[in-house]
Amino acid sequence: MAAVSEASRPAGGAILARARRIVVKVGSALLVDPDGRLREEWLAALAEDVARLRGQGRDVILVSSGSIALGRRVLGLKPGPLALEQSQAAAAVGQIRLARAYESALAPHGVIAAQVLVTLEDSENRRRYLNSRATIQTLLTLGAVPIVNENDTVATDEIRFGDNDRLAAQVAGLAGADVLILLSDVDGLYTANPRQDPAARRLDLVEEITPAIEAMAGDAGTAGAKGGMRTKIMAARTAMQAGCAMAITRGDVAHPIRALEQGAPCTWFRAASDPATARKRWIAGMKPRGRIIVDDGAARALGQGRSLLSPGVCGIEGSFRRGDAVDILDRTGRLLARALSGYDAAEMRAVMGRRSSEIAAILGHPGRAAVVHRDDMAILDGARAR
Repeated sequence: MAAVSEASRPAGGAILARARRIVVKVGSALLVDPDGRLREEWLAALAEDVARLRGQGRDVILVSSGSIALGRRVLGLKPGPLALEQSQAAAAVGQIRLARAYESALAPHGVIAAQVLVTLEDSENRRRYLNSRATIQTLLTLGAVPIVNENDTVATDEIRFGDNDRLAAQVAGLAGADVLILLSDVDGLYTANPRQDPAARRLDLVEEITPAIEAMAGDAGTAGAKGGMRTKIMAARTAMQAGCAMAITRGDVAHPIRALEQGAPCTWFRAASDPATARKRWIAGMKPRGRIIVDDGAARALGQGRSLLSPGVCGIEGSFRRGDAVDILDRTGRLLARALSGYDAAEMRAVMGRRSSEIAAILGHPGRAAVVHRDDMAILDGARAR
């Protein structure tokens, strides 16, 4: 399979047309002008695009910068780099304004906006990962549009994503998105810097992140690379591994998503598999921390693609936390599945064999009906996951 192609618009259009869940990354420069004022007309046009996608029955998640840019003007902070404490203070003020801006833009279309603040720890800690995934899934099910932003009020350099390209790719993987759209100040990936090389060509389709593709984006020390094309290539790698296609296209136009649908110049990065398959393979390849033994009825239910409920659990082995990988076996010891546990081992032992309606009374807090959700489970057939 070729790594790149220059004839992708039909393919790109088909990728976007099939997508049922779309993540859109919005940078500060698109949303906020150099004076720190909100670009209200641009945001209104983006909101129309989002509402149209929602009207088609598609889920939309926005990963948005802008809180620091909005907050620093209100606080009277001078242009230029900010100290960490100043950035956090600006974010605390700006997050309120950013959420209000999206709420006001989406409300005329009958779309509910929901603010979701995350840090790098939320994606690296499996317990937090599952909590974030469940929250976003519930918001989408209820018809809301999550507005995701890095929680700059608490994030330090050690727990920062560092750029919203990377954050958007992580969110796309976490949410099981089909497509990630990076709205940028460039219309795609070029073979060289088009500002310096008139012979530079845009690549319309990338099917594999090769060393040659990485070289086109420049090294970390290349002028303009930090927070630029290099981070977008990193985001593309993360998205593609999660089964999510990604597009880089210009965002500084009215109705940028509609423009992409109508064939605006861009670069598409096409994933080799779909999000569900990629997630199952990821789970299947994890090292198990314990075992769950299930009865015959639960074993049949798992084979039919259902979640594992507490009445079907008849044994627990090992010590594991919520979000850890566990093997699921039947009474004979046959391996049925590998999964991310919805409870830690102690809680699982307390509720195993009990009705789901009893969980809250046993644990002293509302529990989840599924001790392992079907979306967090890879059914094993020999060495394969399905």
